[in-house]
Amino acid sequence: MLEQQKKILIVDDDAEICSLLTEYLQKNGFKVVAVGDGGAMFEQLQADHFDMIVLDIMLPGDDGFTLCKVVRNKSNIPIIMLTAGSDETDRIIGLELGADDYVGKPFNPRELLARIKAVLRRYEDYQKEPVAGSTKEIKIIKFGDFSLNMTNRELMYKDEESESLNGADYNLLNLFLTRPGEVLSRDDLSYHLRGRDASPFDRSIDVQISRLRNRLKDDGKSPQLIKTVRGAGYVLTVPVETVN
Repeated sequence: MLEQQKKILIVDDDAEICSLLTEYLQKNGFKVVAVGDGGAMFEQLQADHFDMIVLDIMLPGDDGFTLCKVVRNKSNIPIIMLTAGSDETDRIIGLELGADDYVGKPFNPRELLARIKAVLRRYEDYQKEPVAGSTKEIKIIKFGDFSLNMTNRELMYKDEESESLNGADYNLLNLFLTRPGEVLSRDDLSYHLRGRDASPFDRSIDVQISRLRNRLKDDGKSPQLIKTVRGAGYVLTVPVETVN
């Protein structure tokens, strides 16, 4: 059980799944609220604080992709998406929209519980210590022509207007910033971001790298910040400077 009791919002129109997950997660120390559509989800988010959303893709009204995008534009709350088990496209789209992880249906509740705990631990670790080996007083990380505000997760390019990073993009960038000049394999990235190695046919890490490169104005065909090391992984090639 986690040190502090966390509150999970489940959004799924399958009453049986909601009941099963509510009972299982409550037995494992979580507070749980389950709703069946986006309207009810937003009502709950306005009325109460939640530590995570478990969001199904197939919903009446707005689907999970639409809801994930709306939430991510306003909040960095961790999101785990429930996807069709064999549909890689759903998983990739969810990650592109800012989901932190995914679980394919049908799933074992124990697997979802493990994913929930892993995402929450990573989220809390990033909140407590933005840069490995640094102190909490550090607020700004500079690299290349960019600066990242660790307090509000805003990324700024030169003197242009800053933009907020979602949970997945922030976590991935933060990992590179803690290990500049080090080649990180797909397994390294998957393990630190999701608590497991990357499967041979899982393209989600590559999709997240591509998305982050776009945020960093880094040409995927000839990247200057995050370079591909063929057969080995990815590396952040610019110096990193911390500013208190």
